[in-house]
Amino acid sequence: FYLFILIIKTYFFFGFGQSAELDIVISDAETRRTAEHKTEDGKKDKYLVFYDGETVSGKVTVTLKTPGKRLEHYGIKLEFVGQIELYYDRGNRHEFVSLVKDLAHAGELSCSQTFDFEFAHVEKPYESYTGQNVKLRYFLRATLGRRLNDITKENEIVVHTLCTYPELNSSLKMEVGIEDCLHIEFEYNKSKYHLKDVIVGKIYFLLVRIKIKHMEIDIIKRETTGSGPSVYHENDTIAKYEIMDGAPVRGESIPIRLFLAGYELAPTMKDINKKFSVRYYLNLVLIDEEERRYFKQQEITLWRKGDIVKRSMSQQATIAAQRFEGSRAANSSAKEDSS
Repeated sequence: FYLFILIIKTYFFFGFGQSAELDIVISDAETRRTAEHKTEDGKKDKYLVFYDGETVSGKVTVTLKTPGKRLEHYGIKLEFVGQIELYYDRGNRHEFVSLVKDLAHAGELSCSQTFDFEFAHVEKPYESYTGQNVKLRYFLRATLGRRLNDITKENEIVVHTLCTYPELNSSLKMEVGIEDCLHIEFEYNKSKYHLKDVIVGKIYFLLVRIKIKHMEIDIIKRETTGSGPSVYHENDTIAKYEIMDGAPVRGESIPIRLFLAGYELAPTMKDINKKFSVRYYLNLVLIDEEERRYFKQQEITLWRKGDIVKRSMSQQATIAAQRFEGSRAANSSAKEDSS
């Protein structure tokens, strides 16, 4: 016990312990928008939200634990880092953004001190993301250099990437068929959806000679990490939407309205820094009375749009349905005119 106390005293006497604390405060933290973001352990925390090109500024405070006692250091710096970490390759963190500000040269601090910082118009090309096998994050890291052990402090932020409404957004049409047994046609109003959008569509039963007992649409997220022989695919079913429970008849049509706002979704991410991709698929599942399953899958694109005047969910669904029905009617009349 006495030996343990002696070791502790020696540790602090020679300055091995943390003799100061660092704190990072972002300028507009009180007014800036926040968002919940999932951490690696599955929990959710709130973070300040930034966008590409926005300035990141604030203050770094060094607080001495023993006022009046001089603190020798080898310099104080602040970094802004954008980093990708693949969980199967923990030793290698890939930095795609790395900016450094020197706040103080090597010297001594005799009292607590605050330093201003500004990273002007910082490029933040990718969306923050925490997945099954990969994590993309942005953070500020303050470092006070010491002889044996540096003192560090990190402050993580979340970055959202905004898109404009896609000019080309054609409807999706697919068919499921088993010769002389089943012919189903289904159509969705578009192929690209923002994260708060409504998927509107219809399913048409043109031929039904097998006994279908259940049908559903799933949204599947596919995360791909690595390259070449070291590619990993993780499929995660984000949503299940029951279309029908029972046998359909020929000529029947079933409407679909699937609200995306209720699900945890990130934008589609393709070949991010040549490390990973995140894609989404609509998966139609049919189950017959003998428990045989039939699948049809179609990729969709998800994107995040900027703040607009908020409409209620019912208004969004109504507008989407009207557009969808209008386009179908126009296509039908065009076909009749051509015939």
